[in-house]
Amino acid sequence: MSFDVQAATDNYINALGPEALAKAAAYTSGSHWTMLWGFLISTAVAWLVIKSQVLDKIEGKLSHRSLWFRSFAISAAYLVLSSLLVLPWTLYADWWRELAYGKTNQPLSDFLSQGFVMLIISSLFGGLFLSGIYFCIRRLGTYWWAWSGGVAAVAVTSMMLIGPIWIEPLFNKYTPLPQGEVREALEVLAKQANIQPDRIFVYDGSRQSNRFTANVSGLGSSARIAISDVALTSASLDEVKAVTGHEIGHYVSDHIWNLIGTAVLMSMIFFYLSNAMFMKVANLMGAKASIAEPRGVAVLLVCISFLSLLAQPVTNYVVRLGETEADQYSYKAVNLPDAMASALVKTAEYRDPRPHPLQELIFYTHPSVEKRVKAAMEWKAQHSN
Repeated sequence: MSFDVQAATDNYINALGPEALAKAAAYTSGSHWTMLWGFLISTAVAWLVIKSQVLDKIEGKLSHRSLWFRSFAISAAYLVLSSLLVLPWTLYADWWRELAYGKTNQPLSDFLSQGFVMLIISSLFGGLFLSGIYFCIRRLGTYWWAWSGGVAAVAVTSMMLIGPIWIEPLFNKYTPLPQGEVREALEVLAKQANIQPDRIFVYDGSRQSNRFTANVSGLGSSARIAISDVALTSASLDEVKAVTGHEIGHYVSDHIWNLIGTAVLMSMIFFYLSNAMFMKVANLMGAKASIAEPRGVAVLLVCISFLSLLAQPVTNYVVRLGETEADQYSYKAVNLPDAMASALVKTAEYRDPRPHPLQELIFYTHPSVEKRVKAAMEWKAQHSN
């Protein structure tokens, strides 16, 4: 009797039960609406800041300072101010909603304290990035938007290098994965990918989320495997191996360079289009600044946010290709399709496993769980003895 791929796929997905499937669909659909509302609310906040003329006042007081300092200070000030104004929405979207769906147990005080740290980091790095963009606009002429790709490349690469070492430990505690069968299994996978075995960590991911996660981050000597403690308490050894194999697949397939390349290309496109639409958006929002003036940063970021929203189908398609490739690496390196399938079903709790094709095309950063489970069952059918 031949192995029925579709029946096996349906058995995995249906094992969640009608109630869990309905909850996953509601959560996923709500997340997509949350994304749209987030853009509209951030645009309204930008309009309020423009009307208050606070950025004009800051630029006036700093008129005697260098372009770099004015750009950095005004950009950082806007990032802080807008984040504080949008805080009620952030609390709803990123904390209360996650709590209501059982995706987190993080206390509000801890969420706020970590948010404060993130605000400082994002404002500093965001200010530096935007000051680089304003340097390009003011000093490099008509094709400044092309040079912005270089700024984006430096920014993204820098974050990839320093993130695992300096930033991620500010939010979670990373310790070497204890000796045992999990570590022994992951050391084999790490050696296959030329990742040093002493770079395998476990972190307290349960602090922020109840989701089953693992990741491989960093570049070169900073590359490391990190497993959330949720994975160690809610997954089997085979599931941990299968999922870690997937994450290593991203590293081995050089998806990090694809990410950097995509960021550079999209930055150039976004800044080119922002240059063309800036004055129209500025007039609509009542701003008097030109694109070359740092006090117009609110308008510039609204343009980029709008373009990012429109580009979702394209960027998500690129990411989905990488996710499929990483799955295939896991099947080849680990060969545990059933473990991958059962692990994927656990992610269906926060990602509708059977979305409408249009919904998947526009919003999904991963292929649907149903498609990925089916791919695992197809691998099993082709490679089972």
